[in-house]
Amino acid sequence: MGVRRGRLDSSLFHMLVLVCALSQVLFVGLVTGQTAQLSVDASSQNGRTIPDKMFGIFFEELNHAGAGGLWAELVSNRVQVTGFEAGGINTPSNIDPWLIIGDESNIIVETDRSSCFASNPIALRMEVLCGATGTNACPSGGVGIYNPGYWGMNIEKTKVYKVSMYIRSSDSVDLAVSLTSSDGLQNLATHTITAEKGDFAGWTKVEFDLQSSERNTNSRLQLTTTKNGIIWFDQVSVMPSDTYMGHGFRKDLATMLANLKPRFLKFPGGNYVMGNYLLNAFRWSETIGPWEERPGHFNDVWNYWTDDGLGFFEFLQLAEDLDACPVWVINDGASLNEQIPSATIAAFVKDVVDGIEFARGDPKTTWGSVRAAMGHPEPFPLYYISVGNQECSKPYYKEKYVKFYSAIKASYPDIKIISSCDISSISAVNPADLYDVHVIYYIAQSLPRQNLILIQEYLRFSPDAIVFNSWQHYGCPNYWMLHFFKDSSGATLHPLTIQVSNYDQLAASALTWQNSNDGNTYLKIKVVNFGNKAVNLNIAVAGLENGIQEFGSIKTVLTSGWLRDENSFQQPDKKQ
Repeated sequence: MGVRRGRLDSSLFHMLVLVCALSQVLFVGLVTGQTAQLSVDASSQNGRTIPDKMFGIFFEELNHAGAGGLWAELVSNRVQVTGFEAGGINTPSNIDPWLIIGDESNIIVETDRSSCFASNPIALRMEVLCGATGTNACPSGGVGIYNPGYWGMNIEKTKVYKVSMYIRSSDSVDLAVSLTSSDGLQNLATHTITAEKGDFAGWTKVEFDLQSSERNTNSRLQLTTTKNGIIWFDQVSVMPSDTYMGHGFRKDLATMLANLKPRFLKFPGGNYVMGNYLLNAFRWSETIGPWEERPGHFNDVWNYWTDDGLGFFEFLQLAEDLDACPVWVINDGASLNEQIPSATIAAFVKDVVDGIEFARGDPKTTWGSVRAAMGHPEPFPLYYISVGNQECSKPYYKEKYVKFYSAIKASYPDIKIISSCDISSISAVNPADLYDVHVIYYIAQSLPRQNLILIQEYLRFSPDAIVFNSWQHYGCPNYWMLHFFKDSSGATLHPLTIQVSNYDQLAASALTWQNSNDGNTYLKIKVVNFGNKAVNLNIAVAGLENGIQEFGSIKTVLTSGWLRDENSFQQPDKKQ
């Protein structure tokens, strides 16, 4: 399913008009079928202003949306951030997805607790039993280890990749660090690390760039040697040098988000915030600071390890890069299977207030200084906090909510607080600024206008809005549907009427908005036909200001040959 664009000519339009038709059977023109009359009052006095943060993005670490996706780190198993912890704290442990080059006769690989980072004690020990020559010579090309990335590494021709790792060895070192094809036969780039005996006696950080000579979308990183001895590795990372805004986000995927023009970014998720158990909940303070010192955690809700390279700081940075308002979903002392009683919630409350200080505090404050040390001395504009995730029905929530509300408002009265309950369930003494509505598999037909409602989640679990592998991506129909709303925040909504006989399956909206790129004002009309009848649509617009230049109109249609069509890597814009 794709978006099809064409041009219409009509004397009815006195500015550029975008007609968005979300249907297979809606026609602006003549076909055999009924005719509907759509009349729009575009006068400024009858319009209503849409809130300037009406539409945005809800990001959750789900289906590797962050680790292996938006976060551009190419090496899997937390090695970008915290070494070889994914296999657990007991050693020896699983090193998946790392694999051995060679066999047990010439190499032994295991984990141990020798790392120099207290929060990440696990390192990889590689003992090479063969040598460069003699009866026990190593195989051609050497022995070692390799990492295939998440879905195979996408290595592009002439692109530069930043490699870093920590090495320790009592022996002399002659180590080849290479980007190769998945079978190791095609060499794309190599850097050789050499050291005399004793040079790496203590943990040493090694950094260098690799520039690829060819392109391979299914590549791997490999560390090989023909030198007998023992080498320890930790914190192995490969990052593309060309990332979105230079902040570590995969460029193509971040651009897909930016193209939606989101006015807010809600993060780091829903259930991901809670975890199945609090042991595995998202803890903001453990996801900041130097990447080597972030412990990472097991995403037990969605069942994969997250290295927390995409942490609290990076989410705030992403919101800034997207020109979106950050909305932080806090852990309020609850997981999907556990609850901290209200009487002992004080530490969680303080933790949230500390997190706000990290985002907004002066560089001289305790947590503001940590943010400044990470390269962002200016405060982030964090003005929205969502207390918990769909938890209104859980025991203790309402009691705990009041404590979070009071503490946040006492220190930061300008912060807007979002409740997981509706207005009838919260104390009138401590009401919320917004009320959370989750819309899953359905759209709410009506909501009380007197309440401030935030529809925080509207989804389908499969397919995701954006589907990707290591080098490709496409938007599903829902992603393209969201483009119809990308200019709505802060726009003016205009009244309209639809006249059609014996057919109630049409819906429409009209708005005017100012394009920040050219300064012009545009009228956008969105129409959807929920039914299965073809309809001719005549559009009339009244109330336009005098002196507006006539451009004609543009028609954008989200359509396909079959309502259940989906896009794919082979056909990312099917039936466009």
